[in-house]
Amino acid sequence: MTMLGTFLKPMHREGYRFVAAFALIAAILFLIWEPLGWIGVGLTVWCYYFFRDPKRVVPIGDNLVISPADGVVSLIQPAVPPAELGMGDRPLTRVSVFMNVFNCHVNRMPVGGRITAVAYRPGKFFNASLDKASSDNERNGLAIALPDGRQIGVVQIAGLVARRIVCFVQPGVHLDKGERFGLIRFGSRVDVYLPDGVLPLVALGQAMVAGETVLADLSLSGQPARLGREV
Repeated sequence: MTMLGTFLKPMHREGYRFVAAFALIAAILFLIWEPLGWIGVGLTVWCYYFFRDPKRVVPIGDNLVISPADGVVSLIQPAVPPAELGMGDRPLTRVSVFMNVFNCHVNRMPVGGRITAVAYRPGKFFNASLDKASSDNERNGLAIALPDGRQIGVVQIAGLVARRIVCFVQPGVHLDKGERFGLIRFGSRVDVYLPDGVLPLVALGQAMVAGETVLADLSLSGQPARLGREV
């Protein structure tokens, strides 16, 4: 990778019109007052950076569950999956990854499998780091059937700033682990509901990279990790 490639990443097509709008505003601000124009340039660069869509190296292993989002682990706790996903009313281990406005917001499949349900539900826009965001905020959920018959739930949750959840997939399609399935614009969260008894391999506050960080191993079971330590 070149030095230029380290800083310049591909941009997702969802961002084209936003970057164009920010650039137009920056040009107008330059006509009004040059310092305002440079502020507009900075915001345009940020908008491009927000919609970046870098390539990721997906870990090999059918049993591995990887993070669907960039960000940090904000919650690890038992919770009942959203009713609209049809995954039952038994609490499962939920791992929440919180994305701030500087994270890459393209979401990727945590496992390979068939999409059995895609369900959107309107809602509020509380801070996505709060527990109540899972039940009260606008959300879009996917139920993914694994080859062994188990299911994993993935829920995109809008946050305080986010105002649009985008999902690229429909029920019935099969996607491989690490493939892109959607994005959320401007700050949000993604919840993963693991199959019963599966052990998360991440800790609260841990940094996550979508498509690369191993979140769990489907062949392991036990009590979820909750605490980490800085080294």
